[in-house]
Formats: sequence, C-alpha cells, structure tokens
Amino acid sequence: MSKVHNFSAGPSILPAEVFQQASQAVLDFNGTGLSLLEMSHRSKDFVAVMDEAIALVKEIYKLGDDYEVVFMQGGASLGFLISAYNMARENNRGAYLNTGTWANKAIKEGNWVGEAITVASSKDANYNFIPKQYEVPGDVDFFHYTSNNTIFGTQFHKVPDVNVPLVCDMSSDIFCRELDATKFDLIYAGAQKNMGPAGATLYIIKKEHLGKSSVSVPTMLNLKTHSEKESMFNTPPVFAVYVSMLVLRWIKATGLKTIGENNQAKAKLIYDEIDRNKMFKGTAEREDRSIMNACFLLNDGIDDSLTQAFLDDCKAANISGIKGHRSVGGFRASMYNALPIESVQALVDVMKAFESKFA
Repeated sequence: MSKVHNFSAGPSILPAEVFQQASQAVLDFNGTGLSLLEMSHRSKDFVAVMDEAIALVKEIYKLGDDYEVVFMQGGASLGFLISAYNMARENNRGAYLNTGTWANKAIKEGNWVGEAITVASSKDANYNFIPKQYEVPGDVDFFHYTSNNTIFGTQFHKVPDVNVPLVCDMSSDIFCRELDATKFDLIYAGAQKNMGPAGATLYIIKKEHLGKSSVSVPTMLNLKTHSEKESMFNTPPVFAVYVSMLVLRWIKATGLKTIGENNQAKAKLIYDEIDRNKMFKGTAEREDRSIMNACFLLNDGIDDSLTQAFLDDCKAANISGIKGHRSVGGFRASMYNALPIESVQALVDVMKAFESKFA
C-alpha cells in the first residue's frame, strides 16, 4: 500500500515505531502471554507503565516534586469543568480568553462552577487572531487560555504573563516545542494529538492546589482523588496510557528542542506556499499562525466548486484529513509532531500542481 500522508486533526498521526510496539503489546505484553487489553490495571506490569508515563512527563517538562501528574479519562471537554472546579477559590471567579470553539466551551463550563469572565475575545473576527491587549482582574482565582486553536489555526507563541494562577488547555500543542512548564499552575490535555490515542487525558498541577477548592467538588472530578491514588482511583484507560508512554519515550529520545525545530520547518514550508500560491489564502493573522494546524481557503474570486477538485487531487496523492473543519470550511493541514516534513512537501507539490491547472 502506498504511503498515506496523515493530516488528520485528531486522533492524529503517531510515530511508526509506537504502532509496532503497541501492536505487539496487544498480542503479548512483556512476555506474559496476556494481551495488554485483558490485563489487570493493578498488575505490576501495568503499574510500571503508569509510573513511567508520569515520570516521563515530569522529566520532559523538567518539573520538580512540587508538581503532580495525573492520567484520567474524559478528554479536554471534561477538563474544562475539572479545571474550574479544582482552581476555584474564595472569589469563585475565573478569567478566560475566548480564542475559539474550545475556549468558548471552557468558558461555558467555568460558568457552571462559578463566574467565568471573558477578558478578551477574537470571536468578532472569526477567531483569526490572538487577543493581545487585555487586563486580568486581580480578584479572579485563575486565568485560563487555550494554547492552540485547531479549528481556526491560531496559537499562542508566548506564555501570557499574569499575576494570578495560570491554567492552560494544551490539548493540541502539548510537547510541540520547548516550554517553561513551571509557569503554569494547571495544564490539561487530551492525548489524541501529540501524545497518544484518544481515551487518556493528562493533568499537570502544582501540588499546592490539590484539595484547596472553595466549592464542593464531586469525587471523580477532584484531582486530589486521582493524585492520592496515583491515577488508579478507577480503572484507567490502560491501552491509551501505554501508547502515551511509548510516545513520551519517543519525545524524550528526540528532544523538545529538535521537535520544535522540526515543527517550525514544517510550518514554514506550508505557509510559504499558501502565501505564494495564487489559488489559496491563509485564515489566521500571520503573527498568530499555528505551527500545528495550518488553515487556508481558496483565494478571493476563485469558484468554490474548485474546493472539491483540490480535495480530489489530495486524495489522489494519498493525502488524508485535509478538509477544513465543518464550521469554517476550506482546508486544514494538521502537522503534529510525528508528521514527517516529506508529507508537508507532498501537500505543497499538490498545491503547486493545482495552481498550474487553474490559475
């Protein structure tokens, strides 16, 4: 079978060697004669997996004993609620930046717990930029932002400098580059972009915040519950955590510096072509363009019927997942860590050929 260039926005491409190891574990894990899928999560073999996954997160992000790492289920959609519950304090108010669909959903859940104040929004501009000018009230319990916006193709390239606890949904760009994780009080991320398959969600929280909520937190949504039980309060997503551990090994071996450089090179290649090509235009302000998700449209004045023609050309070149999100249309090239630059070049080649046919 010919190579498929996987630009899916998530679940997304993972390293080839991870698939090989994971497939073996499904058949026979660690020579036990048991599949990982049928093995007790309390077995010493899987406990070792969970311990290593947690240790790798802390090692990669250079975190000390003042941080706790937890693996749970529920995705970032549950994380919207968990973050608000666990970071609520005496004011029960959180400050939020509204930079896209997922940030907007986080605000909705924040209002379920307490008061979610939107300090800035790019909604009126169809979320095509990251707000820069805003003030965070001093009487809020935390400041929440979404670091990368998959649907609209924008990304924070600097960590916001605020004077309150910092909370971030990093679902779509975690481990994509070097980062000072010690600036954050709480990070959460669904695994299914850069870290593993769907089913596992990562939480990184400063220990000083555990059990300090000013509101009554349901047992399953309390990060203290899962911290005390070392992510084993209930049956964890065993396979998703194992594959995440394998990916974390790959990230450690590759290094965040190299991963970041590779991601920058891929982003430059695609954006240079979007800007050069007469058939296309980008959707995000250039200074806020995501290195994970390049979103683009047919240029002004070009017949919309050519959208399908371009998608057909991509399919013929074994390019998968390039169709834009249903809410915005157009095209989206999701370039997560494991996507090789050769796949981006394959897309660029199709874009050039498309221009030759129709421009």
